[in-house]
Amino acid sequence: MDAEADVTEEAPPPSPELRALILSASFGSGHHQANGALDAALRAAGVPLWARHADFLTYVNPVERAVTAGTYAAWLRYAPGMYRAFYDWTDRESEPRALTGTFGWLGLRGMLRDVREVRPELVVSSYPTPVALAHTARRRLGADFLNALVVTDYRVHHHWARPEAELLMVATEEAREQMGRWRIPPERVTVTGIPIAPAFRALVGADRGALREKHGLRPDQPVLLVSGGGTGSYRALGPLLGELAGLGRPVQVLVLAGARERGVRRFGGATVHGLGFREDFPELLAASDLVVGKAGGLTVAEATALGVPLVVHDPIPGQEEHNADYLVRHGAALWPRTRAEVRGAVLRALDSEEHARLSANARAVSVPDAADRVAAALLRALGRR
Repeated sequence: MDAEADVTEEAPPPSPELRALILSASFGSGHHQANGALDAALRAAGVPLWARHADFLTYVNPVERAVTAGTYAAWLRYAPGMYRAFYDWTDRESEPRALTGTFGWLGLRGMLRDVREVRPELVVSSYPTPVALAHTARRRLGADFLNALVVTDYRVHHHWARPEAELLMVATEEAREQMGRWRIPPERVTVTGIPIAPAFRALVGADRGALREKHGLRPDQPVLLVSGGGTGSYRALGPLLGELAGLGRPVQVLVLAGARERGVRRFGGATVHGLGFREDFPELLAASDLVVGKAGGLTVAEATALGVPLVVHDPIPGQEEHNADYLVRHGAALWPRTRAEVRGAVLRALDSEEHARLSANARAVSVPDAADRVAAALLRALGRR
């Protein structure tokens, strides 16, 4: 343990500049995207912001990183049933202290360093465990900052219910009620939605045909954007492309970060665009008729903001299944439970009347200005607005 950790440091003088430590974790890219959206919203609000963005996984040593991130990735790729069992096992107040007790010290040296160097007025996390870590650092250093959490799923797993946070921002009213069942005081919880980049908000109501022309996509064939390949852990990507190639009607399929083959190729009745990572992803999503694949919290928030329905297939057990369930209950998605049901679900979602219904329901549950709402909630809590 750091020998200086128990030394109380003198508080910095008051400053009009908001000094913030913004924390994520590289379990997928959604946590980073949410934090980028929040950073942009704070600056757009006119706040003179000095922010350090940090990844929780950089705080831990290589062995700890292999145990945490490595086990997570291995479970998703090779044994998703084991991840589901872990998710359910930890989703209870009686989960072992041997696990939850690690949240307050795993990666502490890195957190102490950043809190010392940044001297933050705000520490905000888009992943739950750094909230406990920040609380430990605050006590060790005698620091004074707002410890806040942005929940990036549509259901509150027990790990999201961090009692150390003074402010918890959730996606929906349902999530607020779930926080209450975990005994989080209601005055600490506010409904904001999940923050998404301003580019998505700017594209609400955009001309889909014009976007297709801009990106070289045919106007007379549906565009299906496949989600879930970004981390390389989406086992169903190959089989899913096979199903989309056999729909019995021509479609254009966009595969972005997880594309194993780059360029354009014909695959059955599908024209598959292997695009890789793209800065213009918001425009490609706005040009699409459907998102097909996983149901990460950021993907759901981005797609619904643009009125693009989802056909969910093989989501991550636990959190993404709950995200999919939320969408299905609100009529914004279809969720075929087997590979054999994918074709029928996609064809149904492309039917003009069904597509219009799904799209309207997607917009109804969306919060395009969620990043602004998160920024406003933080500034109110800090007494800056």
